Parts: sequence; C-alpha cells; structure tokens
Amino acid sequence: MSEEIQNKAPQQLHDEEEIDLLELALKVWAERKWILKCCGWAVLVGLVIAFSIPKEYTATATIAPEMSDGKSGGGLSSLAAMAGINMNASTGADAIYPDLYPDIVASTPFIIDLFDVRVKDLDGKIDTTLYCYLDQYQCSPWWSMITSAPFKFLGWASSLFKKEKEKKGDARLDSFHLTNKETAIAKMLSSAISISIEKKTGLTTLSVTMQDARIAACLTDSVMHRLQNYVTEYRTNKVRQDFEFQKKLFERKKREYEIAQENYAKFADSNKNIILQSYRAEQVRLENEMNLAYQVYTSVAQQLQLSEVKVQEITPVYTVIEPATIPINASKPGRAMILIGVVFLTGVVCAAWISFGKTFFLSLKGKVEEKYIK
Repeated sequence: MSEEIQNKAPQQLHDEEEIDLLELALKVWAERKWILKCCGWAVLVGLVIAFSIPKEYTATATIAPEMSDGKSGGGLSSLAAMAGINMNASTGADAIYPDLYPDIVASTPFIIDLFDVRVKDLDGKIDTTLYCYLDQYQCSPWWSMITSAPFKFLGWASSLFKKEKEKKGDARLDSFHLTNKETAIAKMLSSAISISIEKKTGLTTLSVTMQDARIAACLTDSVMHRLQNYVTEYRTNKVRQDFEFQKKLFERKKREYEIAQENYAKFADSNKNIILQSYRAEQVRLENEMNLAYQVYTSVAQQLQLSEVKVQEITPVYTVIEPATIPINASKPGRAMILIGVVFLTGVVCAAWISFGKTFFLSLKGKVEEKYIK
C-alpha cells in the first residue's frame, strides 16, 4: 500500500505543475487585450527609437596580399645567382603577417595619420578633414543629449579648476600626448574600421562604417592604400637603406676611378718620349691604380644593380579583389529588428507582470496595509 502511495506522489506533483502552468496561461489569455494594447504602444516606441538612430553605411574592400616564403624570386633571383649572389638567403619569411593587419590599423599612429584625410559627403555640402568631420558633423540620437548632460556638466565644472593647454590649429597632432577630445575621436574612428582575415587564403576584407556613404567608401580606399604602404615600407626598409648606401658608394668609387684615369692619362701624355726607368715605374704604378679603381668601380656598379633588383623583388604586390564602392543601402540601424525586439520585450514583460508581478505586488501591498493598521 505504501509503495502505491509513493508511486502516485510524483504523478500527482506532475499534474499540479501542469495545472499551475495552465492557470498562468489562462491568466495571460484573460489579459490579452491589455497585452495587445501595450504592444501597440511598444510599436510606436520602437518606431521612434528606430528612426531616431542615424543611418550608417558600410563600405568594404578585399585584397589578396603577396605571401613571401623566401623561396620565390623568379627571374630576378636567377640573374643574381648568375652573378654568384644568393638573394634568397636574406629574404626570409615576412615579419608582418596578415593576422597583424587589425593591430596595425587599430594602432594609435595609424589612426592619427588618418585625421588629415580630406573627405567629402555624397551631397557635396561637407568638404573637410576626417578629424573635423568626426568632431563636428556626427549625428546622434536625441536621448544622447540627455544621457551625456551630467558628464558634460562635470567636465565643465572640472574645467573651471584646471586649465588645459589648447593646441594651435596648424600644430601637428602628437600621438604621444593626445587631448581628451583627440582620444575620443581616435577611439570612434578605430571602432569604425574593421578587418577580417581568411586563414587559408590570406584574403583581407577591410570595412569602414560611417554616417555618409561616400565618406565610408573614400575612407576605405585610403585605409587600404595606407596599410599597403605601411607593410611595403616595413618590408623594404632594410633593402632600401642598402640601396642608398650602394648608390653613395658607387658615386664615390666612380669619382676615384675617374681621378686615377685622369692622373694616368696626364702622366702618360707629359712623359711620352721619356724612357727612364723611374718614369716607367711611375707609369706602371698609376696604371695599376687605375685598373684597381676600375675593378672596384665595376664591382660596386654590379652590387648597385643587384640592390635595385632586390628592392623591386622584395616589394610586396597586392591584388585588389573587390575595390571600395559607395554603398547604396544603410547597414545600420536594423529598424525591423529593433521594432521586433521592442515589441517582444514588451510582451514578455507584460506576461511576467500578469503571471507573477501583479500577485507579488498585491500581496506586498496587503502586508504593508496590515502592518500600518496594526
């Protein structure tokens, strides 16, 4: 008998749970008109929120960077090999991989360098620098004025007690010491730029989000070219320094050879009919100096040509798979998703209030009234 009671207990508990859920569903269904009314107001609120957020446009560009592996070189390396020089021995793997591109673009010097880029909006009404555009022409929702008012007041109050040195209009920005405004604009610009890398192929997709479609496309193109120049300058810095050194050495050895040649020619012309051994010895010495200078000169000239070839070989080549174009449709905000989210959240809150909140509030109110009556 006791076993039958124990077996019926879980079943009875399960039935009570089903009855409780059914009661909750009936409570919600009984207040369906009120819930629909609240959702109707939520539609209006969602529309206000969706249309108060300014539009943003995203422009993208895709490039395929050249991956150096230290084994390529083609005909240029073959020409160097014919001269007895192994160029592959000094061209190891690239120190800047595509995985580092997001860190490069997000770095403060790279972002600060974009402040002077000239931008022009789609309507032609704005033609200024990127820094001025982000500082003066950015739109924001109406409620941001309310939320930022306390912070502005605190900033104004603190400015009364301390004076901040203002930079002149023609002074260049110092990435080592930025003002609060410059730091805020740099963070805003950094968050607007994103880079994604495909691991297998190395395809790099660069995207920039701005409130104007034309500015987004132009800035995407500028960031892409500046990133290419940054990587190119990094990879070719050492070989370009070697090329400049070889160029200066070539000019010096060329002058030394020309001087030795001129000295030999003058001595030979002025002592043409003299057969003294001392003069012949001097002539042989001058001739040897000229030949030695010529050998050094030709060797340095060969090294200069190889250095020039090496600069060209190590310079990376980027293939633009998809150039930046002016986007037609806005990428943000997702007004449909905002509207659906506001209505759904309102429905959930209303159902929770009917199921639990109302009962809890009434019981709490009754306890408070009983306490005051006593």
